Amino acid sequence: MTMVQTPAGGVTPAPAASPAAPPPVSPAASAPVRRRSVPGGIRLITGVTVVSLALLFAALAAGSSSAREGLRVIGRDAGPQVVATAGLYQALSDMDARVADALVMGKDYPQQRQKAVKDYEKRRDEAGAALLKAYELSLDDEAERTTVESILNALGRYDMLAGQALKLDEKEGHPAGPPPQDVVQTYRQATDLMRQVLLPQAYNLTLENGTIVRATYDEKAFMVPLWRAAVVVAGLVALGCLIWLQVFLARRFRRVFGPALVVATVMTVVALGFGVHVLGQEEQALRTAKSTGFDSVLTLAKARAISNSMQGDQSRALLDEERADTYKHTYFDKSLSLVFYDVGNLDEYHGRVTAGSKDFLGMLGPELVGSQGDAAFRAYQAFQTEDGTFRALVDEKRTNEAVAARIGPVTNAFTAYDESLQALARTHQQALARATAQGEGALGDLWRLLPYAIGAIGLLVIAGVWPRLKEYR
Repeated sequence: MTMVQTPAGGVTPAPAASPAAPPPVSPAASAPVRRRSVPGGIRLITGVTVVSLALLFAALAAGSSSAREGLRVIGRDAGPQVVATAGLYQALSDMDARVADALVMGKDYPQQRQKAVKDYEKRRDEAGAALLKAYELSLDDEAERTTVESILNALGRYDMLAGQALKLDEKEGHPAGPPPQDVVQTYRQATDLMRQVLLPQAYNLTLENGTIVRATYDEKAFMVPLWRAAVVVAGLVALGCLIWLQVFLARRFRRVFGPALVVATVMTVVALGFGVHVLGQEEQALRTAKSTGFDSVLTLAKARAISNSMQGDQSRALLDEERADTYKHTYFDKSLSLVFYDVGNLDEYHGRVTAGSKDFLGMLGPELVGSQGDAAFRAYQAFQTEDGTFRALVDEKRTNEAVAARIGPVTNAFTAYDESLQALARTHQQALARATAQGEGALGDLWRLLPYAIGAIGLLVIAGVWPRLKEYR
């Protein structure tokens, strides 16, 4: 202890030294740390925001591109090609039916025979044109190109045999009904070639292209909703980042929210909503184009081809007595494939159709609904009713009357039925074209606005952040 002497001579202890107080912290000492952390935070949040916005627009671009590809395949490329090849099947089946008609008419119906021959030549030209177009479209597909070449070769052989049968028949000058045996034998070669080679290959060509459409639709029907969900997630993340950036700036700088970032947030909300809406439209457009449009158009094209072949079976049963029962059974089988009833023979089938029973299935089942569908079913009823009358004449060996019925009431009823199917097909073709156009139009609007939205939002983010960063320079 230290002693201190007082003036009076006393001694008192010296006071103890107090511990040294820590030196005061200068405000300037912590400023560099904070000045370094704030710009870094701004850059970090801004970078995350820009990345999230980029993901949003990338998802929009990918989803719209996927939908555009689906619409192109279904509505512009493979879809119409499938319908065209189905038309090829119809033209081929109609060719054989017209040859049978001409042969069974003989010399008793010269005008009708001449028309049947002209119709045959017209269908032959249509089939040739369809095959050439299919060949041009199949240059990148070796298997499809090989199929087209095979059909072209077989069509040439068929045309030669059909021409021989028609020339022989014209020389014979037989009355209406079965032609001479040499004509029948030549026609058998032609119709066997048609039914066993040409029609199956044409159907396979349709199936090959149809597989492309179905695969594309299945892929896009899965991917477009997935991209739509990705857009929603990326958009919500981007909005969260924009709000985070504004809150950070407001707290650090003790200012209200910056107008540029507010506008950027609003524009992001609009872009997100519009993008989700457009992709939803694309989902619906793809569904309509495939289900309501393409599927129904293809079904009706097949139904018309099968119906043409049925009509040919009527004439074939007249001209080839040895195969008459076979042609009757094939007619029955084709009828069941179109409108199915659970019956055992053609007579029972005629009864169910004539009675107007609606408990049917078959290829045309889903199409025979609504006002147009009812009209088509009534036309089908009339055709089957006339076929019943025709069959009765054939069974009674009243050949001349059967031929007259075949080229008269039966043909008229079939023409009305075929026209009703064409009317249905046009309705669905319009639905396909409308869905494709609407989908492409919505995508066009999105792609016109998307670049401007990207640029405007990017500039607004920079305008909202750059002045704050300049304060630290």
